[in-house]
Amino acid sequence: MYSVPPFDEILATAHVVALPMNVKFRGVSLREVMVFCGPAGWAEFSPFVEYDDVESARWLASALEAGWVGHPEAVRDWVPVNATVPAVSADQVPSVLGAFDAVHTVKIKVAEAGQSLGEDVARVSAVRHALPDAKIRIDANGGWDVEQAVQALRALSVFGLEYAEQPVATIAEMAAVRHALNGSVLIAADESVRKATDPLAVARAGAADLLIIKAAPLGGVRRALDIVAEAGLPAVVSSALDSSVGISTGLALAAALPELPYACGLGTVSLMAGDIAVPSLVAVDGGMRPREVVANPELLERFAAPAERRDWWLERLRRCHALL
Repeated sequence: MYSVPPFDEILATAHVVALPMNVKFRGVSLREVMVFCGPAGWAEFSPFVEYDDVESARWLASALEAGWVGHPEAVRDWVPVNATVPAVSADQVPSVLGAFDAVHTVKIKVAEAGQSLGEDVARVSAVRHALPDAKIRIDANGGWDVEQAVQALRALSVFGLEYAEQPVATIAEMAAVRHALNGSVLIAADESVRKATDPLAVARAGAADLLIIKAAPLGGVRRALDIVAEAGLPAVVSSALDSSVGISTGLALAAALPELPYACGLGTVSLMAGDIAVPSLVAVDGGMRPREVVANPELLERFAAPAERRDWWLERLRRCHALL
């Protein structure tokens, strides 16, 4: 554990930026994040705007660990990374993939509100056509019920799925889908881990074959490592649409895991039209090397959020700091 730094110490180096997206992702076309610099380096606090203070405080704990304690020792110096395809139309797939370098693994968003299974099939088919040898995984963000999930995963399995991430919302539903599919598609748990009051419940219930872990929502790299160790399941490290500063924390987590059998979802800076680091932390030849990221003063100024949004984030920081 570490002592929570005083609020004024965090505030002294805090910047709020609004980073434009090349394509809408999770309904976001402009990603707001806060960054600040502690004794151990730059850190990012960027819970999505709809998250409440209790959930957001875990993101702050992660940022303070990164900035005031630093990252644990790495066991690898290279992390394989997947490309990410948002819930775009099939004809947009080539341009989205074109933003990534040497793609060996792709995560595709499915089950988007207002879209059909036919659109999901077309999107996944377009990726498979463009990358016949790549590993493909899908992410439904809990968008299906059990019946829909089983139907969809049976239809999509013809494209050779590495796994399906969070096909349904609850742990009980996850277990039901996994049982119905009987191993034909592996099931990965994301929201059932990072949004749960008990992140180990999914493992105890036998509801998933692997875990998707994110440092910020779990309260930091060290707590995420403990959860993976206790769960006894393979893990994929993912990001939450972070700037390069936030991605560096995800990379530190991936680099510290004793085993890393899957490519990680840390390539989302490639979906952005702006960043705060030079060079940006993006995949080269399908992977990344963990490194310290320093925010660039010119980019912090260029992408600075409007005054009213900065005030909103500073007040949020104050409330979440009080909860720690």
